[in-house]
Formats: sequence, C-alpha cells, structure tokens
Amino acid sequence: MLPAIYTALLGLLLLPLLLNLCCPYFFQDTSYFLRLANAARQVRSYGRRRPVRTVLFAFLDNVRRDPHKPLLLFRDETLTYAQVDRRSNQVARAMRDHLGLRQGDCVAIFMGNEPAYVWLGLGLLKLGCTVACLNCNIRAQSLLHCFKGCGAKVLLASPELQAAVEEVLPSLKKDAVSIYYVSRTSKTDGVGSLLDKVDQVSAEPTPDSWRSEVTFSTPALYIFTSGTTGLPKAAVINHHRLWYGTRFCYISGVKKDDIIYTTLPLYHSAALMIGLFGCITAGATIVLRNKFSASQFWDDCRKYNVTVIQYIGELLRYLCNSPQKPNDRDHKVRIALGNGLRTDVWREFLKRFGDIHIYEFYGATEGNISFINYTGKVGAIGRVNYLQRKVIPYELIKYDVEKEEPVRDENGYCIKVPKGEVGLLICKITQLTPFTGYAGGKTQTEKKKLRDVFKKGDLYFNSGDLLMIDHDDFIYFHDRVGDTFRWKGENVATTEVADVLGLVDFVQEVVVYGVSVPGHEGRIGMASIKIKEDCEFDGKKIFKHIAEYLPSYARPRFLRIQDTVEITGTFKYRRVNLVEEGFNPAVVKDALYFLDDKEKMYVPMTEDIYNAINAEALKL
Repeated sequence: MLPAIYTALLGLLLLPLLLNLCCPYFFQDTSYFLRLANAARQVRSYGRRRPVRTVLFAFLDNVRRDPHKPLLLFRDETLTYAQVDRRSNQVARAMRDHLGLRQGDCVAIFMGNEPAYVWLGLGLLKLGCTVACLNCNIRAQSLLHCFKGCGAKVLLASPELQAAVEEVLPSLKKDAVSIYYVSRTSKTDGVGSLLDKVDQVSAEPTPDSWRSEVTFSTPALYIFTSGTTGLPKAAVINHHRLWYGTRFCYISGVKKDDIIYTTLPLYHSAALMIGLFGCITAGATIVLRNKFSASQFWDDCRKYNVTVIQYIGELLRYLCNSPQKPNDRDHKVRIALGNGLRTDVWREFLKRFGDIHIYEFYGATEGNISFINYTGKVGAIGRVNYLQRKVIPYELIKYDVEKEEPVRDENGYCIKVPKGEVGLLICKITQLTPFTGYAGGKTQTEKKKLRDVFKKGDLYFNSGDLLMIDHDDFIYFHDRVGDTFRWKGENVATTEVADVLGLVDFVQEVVVYGVSVPGHEGRIGMASIKIKEDCEFDGKKIFKHIAEYLPSYARPRFLRIQDTVEITGTFKYRRVNLVEEGFNPAVVKDALYFLDDKEKMYVPMTEDIYNAINAEALKL
C-alpha cells in the first residue's frame, strides 16, 4: 500500500515538471485564460444588473471608497477622485441646464491631453451622453467629416484650437451646431464659453434618472479610426465594449497602487479606454502629459513615481535613441503596455532601462479580436491560446495583396494558411464577439464583414491586418492591407490623402502609399503623381496646400512624378511595385521630391538626402 502511495505522490510532484517539459507555456496559458474568463464573467454580471453597471459606476465606487486618492496628475496639478467627481457633476449640470442636453445626445470633444478632457468625459457619461473624441490634429474637411459623421449636437473645443474652429465655423453654424470653447471667455463671434457656466452650477451628485435609459448597447464613445478604407470613421464603443477595453490593465496586472503614465493622445483608444478608464476601473492614478518628450520621459517617471507606462513602438525607439544617462535604470516602472514595438528596439529597451515587463498587445479600435503577449516573448503580439480559441474563433487566411482581397478556392471559400505563413486575420462575429461597426456608416461597416468564409452563411470581421503564427504558436504582426498605413502611431488613410492632393490644380492622377524607412516603425507617406498636360510641378504650392489640409503625420514625405499611373485589371492602382521601389533615387528613374519642412516646399530628392535618411541623420 505504502509503495503505491509514494508512487502516486511522486507522480503528483513530477506532473508539473513533465507538463513544463512537454508544454512549456501550459501554466501561463491556463493562468491567462482564467483571468480572461474571470474578466468576461464580471462584465456579463455587470450587464445583468439594473441599472447596468457601466465603467462610470466603477469610478463612483472609487469616489466613495477612497475620495482623497489622486486620480489625475498633470504638470504640478493633482486632482483626487472626489475633485474630479465634483467637477464632472458640474459639467453634467451645466450641459443639462445651459445647453439643454439629455441622455442619448452626442457631444464632440476637440482638444489635446489636459485634465478638462477627463472631467468633461465623465460629466457627459453622467448625463447619459455619447462622447465623440475628435483628433485634435485634423482640420477643414476632415474635421467636418468626422463631426458630421457622429451626429453630435455640440462641439467642445480647446481655445488653443481657435483657428481650426473658425475655419469650419460657417459650415457648423449652417447645421445649427452649438460650439463652446473650454474656457471662461470666447474671442470668436458665434462661439460660446463653457467654464463660466460650469463654475456657476452645483457640484452635488447627479441623479441616476439622468442616465436611466443607458444600457450595455448604448454608445459611450465614438473613436475615430481610418480602419482600412476611406476617410476617418467613428467606431462605436458601447458601454459593454468599453468595459472590455479596460480589461487590458487587469490582465497585465495593474493594481490600485499603480501610477500609469501616458503621453498618448486621449482621442485614441489606447490612452482613453486602456489608460484612463483602465486606471479608473483599477482604482489607480494616471499621469497625463500633453505631448511626448524623450528628454523628459524618465524625469517624469521619477517625479511622479510611475510604475506603468503606455507606449507605441515609435515612442520606445525615441527613448532608446536618446543620449544614455547614468540614471537610466533609476525608476520604479515595472510594466510597459502598448503595441507596435520592433524586436530590436524591444531588446535594446530592456537592456538599457532594466527589468520591465512589456505587455505588447494587438487590437483594432473597432475590432472583435485582441491578443496580449502575456509570456514576454520578444517580438510577439500574443500567442494562440487553445482555450481562448475555442471560445473566440479566429483564423489567418490567404490574402492577395495585388488584388487586395482574400484568396478563395474553387468552391468560393477562404483558405486557411499553415503555421509560418502570413495571412489575413479574421474573427467570427458572434454574440460573444460582436462587431458594432461605425456611426452613420452602414456601407463602411459592411466593408469590414466577410461572408461565406468557410461555409455558406458564416460571418467574420476583416481586421485588415496580416499576421503570422509560428510553429511554437506565437503570433506576430506583419503588415496592414488596403488603403491604410501607420506612421508616428497614427493610421493614415491613403484615399483621404489622395483626395487632398487631387485638389491641386496641376495634379491629374495620384496614388498614395506607405514605404518603409530604416530605423522607423510603420511606413511613411509617399505619393505617385501624374501631372496634367501643359502644367508643371510646383513644390511650394503643393506643400502649402497639404499643410492646410493634412496633419503633419499624414503629409506625404516623398513624391514621385510619373507619366502614367498603373492600374490593375479591376481598375485599382497598382501599389505593389511602387512600394517595393520606395524612394531610392538610384532605383527610381522618375523624378523624386522630398518634403523639406525648413524650406516649406518639396525639393528634388538627392543621393545625399537618401543617405542621410538611411543613416538616421535626417529627422523625419
């Protein structure tokens, strides 16, 4: 009997070792899935309550539990949970009493990172309104397109963006839009001031009845994304989806004692959903900075005792390229949470700045599938988790880059790619993984759906991203497809840029694409242009035009002048060869131009400029 017991005990002791040898990631995979399942269970329980428990309720719980704890640090300003609560109460009351807003209305916020963004957003949620988060870099037609697309009644703008507001003011007034600067005075006729009205009203708690009709399917936010087609679109973030966005912090181990530092813009899902609302649901503290500074980054981390940082790959590359200092490892940062990190930068960052757990994640703002690298595997965006995949069906399928469409077999069905090959990520649309689409954009929403994928009648979300799964089940990001590329952490829609360039009087045809640049994440903008007959290229005119209509990250850095712009058999522009040839004057025989910010014009591309870019001596 005793030998049998000893054998059983020995087996139990050896089981973890055997599992680790046969399945080295078994415990990490299981732990991750259990955390994911627990998060999903919690969110489902919140949705069954009446009234539903939104992220706002988590904020109010923290106010009751720890009112004097700092929620927000900005420069030398500290705002506690209670202070933000009172200010957001005033916002809700001012919006209701002075602006006549009620639950279900939409309000657009047009401003950069500052404390007002936080208490304005919370105040609008207390009123049951939807917050449209406008990119503060967009101008003119793009700004009008985004504003009109979300159906907002009111525009709240930073006074620093006065010029941008005044440019679109006549169009907004024609549509009877109410516009307010987030200030106590206004210097623009037809634009009111908001803060004087907020100051006048009570800071008492707002009644639940003001948001009594809010459900999990009610839109909480509209976040604008280029996606893979056309102009920016308002991705619908309902209260259910907002909860899931905050779970990245939970899964990466963010606790209430953590201090999160973000320099990413709050109009993006990463900073707003994961950073701010993730911080709120954890009961933690967030440090906001209005603009990233490589020279000030670690000083800020030391000043505020930061323990969690948010990043995009480009941001960490800037940090690695900054001059080394003796105190590079003198900080309390333990977690870095973000995406787009190159493998070489990843290794260099850890080597230089110490033992920081990097949680690289993948997820589109409007998508129904996400991954997170919970194992710390350098270069990966996550891994295939057997249990997760059983619940959330996703696949990588063959994709024709030339035709810009999935490859289908003789029966008309899509083809799964084997491990080690690049494929288009798709995820089945189900009740558990819904795709809520875009505000006011049924056509654009439909374009993101793939039908009859593996059998008649099935429906999948098209991520527009090419990924690769290796033989150890790690997932790697490869590239974007379609009409979008990513530069400086921003999605650039090629059709939008092409539409702007097409307005120049000497341009007949234009195709816009992204090209790789040594030492940089993403792809930088380039355009191939056909000049109208009897017209000449004008580098100053085209620079002035794009500077008026496009944010800096979306302006094509290189121009190529062609006699003929090639098209495919289906009348789509043939980008593949253009992308491959890039901007090397030794390869490209057409005339090439480079955007010179100092000269404020496009200048002829030379070997010296090309070499300086390759040597990373010329800043882009």
